[in-house]
Amino acid sequence: MEKVDFSLKGKIALVTGASRGIGEAIAITLSDYGAHCILASRKADGLKGVAEKIASRGGKADVLPCHVGDLKQIDGLFKQIKEQYGKLHILINNAGANPYFGEMLDADEGVWNKTFDVNLKGPFFMIQHAARLMMESGGGSIVNTSSINGIKPAPFQGIYSITKAGIISMTKAFAKELATKNIRVNALLPGLVETKFAKALFENEMIYDYIVKMIPMGRHAQPREMAGAVLYLVSDAAPYTTGAILVVDGGALA
Repeated sequence: MEKVDFSLKGKIALVTGASRGIGEAIAITLSDYGAHCILASRKADGLKGVAEKIASRGGKADVLPCHVGDLKQIDGLFKQIKEQYGKLHILINNAGANPYFGEMLDADEGVWNKTFDVNLKGPFFMIQHAARLMMESGGGSIVNTSSINGIKPAPFQGIYSITKAGIISMTKAFAKELATKNIRVNALLPGLVETKFAKALFENEMIYDYIVKMIPMGRHAQPREMAGAVLYLVSDAAPYTTGAILVVDGGALA
């Protein structure tokens, strides 16, 4: 039997939301295993720090800022990728937004639009662009970052939870459509992870304690604990895995 292969040597990987948190951890891990990473987020400053970390570990990373809620910026990003690299093997749709923490009855259209543009609309068109480029290279792998909230909506995060449920459905739909094109599409569903993105949950002691009590492992996760799951999904260790919803939540949904 051949050795299970996690190597990403020679692969070009695009990671959105790569300036911090889960995206940063994923980018560093993919680079550690040989991928040349393209780091994307709204602002270049945070990305440069991640690129420097990757370089210090012997990896390669480039910074290409892009606001995934802006379709024109997505078009520009992929035009630049095609011109500069000519190919793409991996897409990590990790960028996300959660601008509203409260009752859905009090949310306005602006909150709805911003959340959906970044969390669902942007990733959809990112996949369109990425898949077309991957087809020219013989295939590829896509991982969408959803959330356990997409299965079990969290209090005061209703709109965010709706978008994450949409990501799950979108993952399955694209997995079926792209399977014959040698493109695998899977989703990562993190539980409670200590990131700036989840700051509101960590700062509210009552909500934090309530969430942790629902986690069998009795603790929250660190961003690096999400990266190994993504490495599996994008590597040749998972050649028959597509349409999968990989939950990494300490047992919260068990």
